[in-house]
Amino acid sequence: MAFTIKSKKSGKTYHLHSKDVKLAGGRKQTIYYFAGKAGKDAIDEIPKGYETMENKRTGLPMLRKKKK
Repeated sequence: MAFTIKSKKSGKTYHLHSKDVKLAGGRKQTIYYFAGKAGKDAIDEIPKGYETMENKRTGLPMLRKKKK
């Protein structure tokens, strides 16, 4: 089951996804994003060293690296 978070502002539920992408310089990187529906790239838990937060203006969830 995908990791979900409910927006405090809008009340909508979002599912966490990850995807490996190739950047313009040829380097590969994993990106994380939230979507309204769980798709094939949905993941079950937050990656180690990250935490969730919510954009105060839009109410959209985001991942950020944990602050030390």
